[in-house]
Amino acid sequence: MLLEFTKMNGAGNDFIVFDNRDRKISLTTDQIVHLCHRQRGIGADGIMGLVPCDSGKADWSWQFYNSDGSAAEMCGNGARCFARYIQKLTGAKGDLTFETAAGVIHARFHGDRVTVSLTTPHGLRLNESVPLEQGATPIHSINTGVPHAVIYVDDADKAMVAGVGAEVRYHAHFKPRGTNVNFVQVKGPNFIRVRTYERGVEGETLACGTGVTAAALISARLKGFTSPVKVQVQGGDLLEVGFRGENGEFADVALTGPADFAFTGSVTL
Repeated sequence: MLLEFTKMNGAGNDFIVFDNRDRKISLTTDQIVHLCHRQRGIGADGIMGLVPCDSGKADWSWQFYNSDGSAAEMCGNGARCFARYIQKLTGAKGDLTFETAAGVIHARFHGDRVTVSLTTPHGLRLNESVPLEQGATPIHSINTGVPHAVIYVDDADKAMVAGVGAEVRYHAHFKPRGTNVNFVQVKGPNFIRVRTYERGVEGETLACGTGVTAAALISARLKGFTSPVKVQVQGGDLLEVGFRGENGEFADVALTGPADFAFTGSVTL
């Protein structure tokens, strides 16, 4: 079978996107891992397939897989890329919606930048002392479509993303599902830098949209940040997180950033 695909990236977080509106493509875990392999395949942090929305809650729906073959509920950078892919493929005019396992995402377009609404965050936990090899460490967490832990550091360049990230990702404190791990440096008022160890990729990515959002929201609570929060990711791009406070919770959470086409191609499965 021939798979025709588009390669995209959102702030360096890269994806293989394909049209599966006829539902004829069913990828196995091994195929997903191979396609995402950076030496033996196309190379990507994840794969997204466009399918009809059976529930009728949105215009479209997606199939999303991490590079290890696991299904993911949500991906902020992927959502922006997916929205631009739908726009280009279908000729959609104006805003559009698509359904994910985390809920319905609404997308708005500003040239090559896209704003996606995110599902309502939940599970906020602050200042939990978690025993790590480096000693007890204050960790904050929130679910922004997928679970995220946040650790503040003085210098993001010196953060032990691979080692500490893997330790926290699999820590008993976050069982059974594990967590993504964000290392956050405060750069100024309403401005942070974030490096992320991603669950499902099992390593650092150049950007993580839901991680950026988690870091911004927790910074709003702990550092007094107001909307919008600017976030510099490891790939160098700037993302922006908007939100509104409502009865002690977060509402109208939105992520804005680039969504770029890299190339198109085809590969035999």
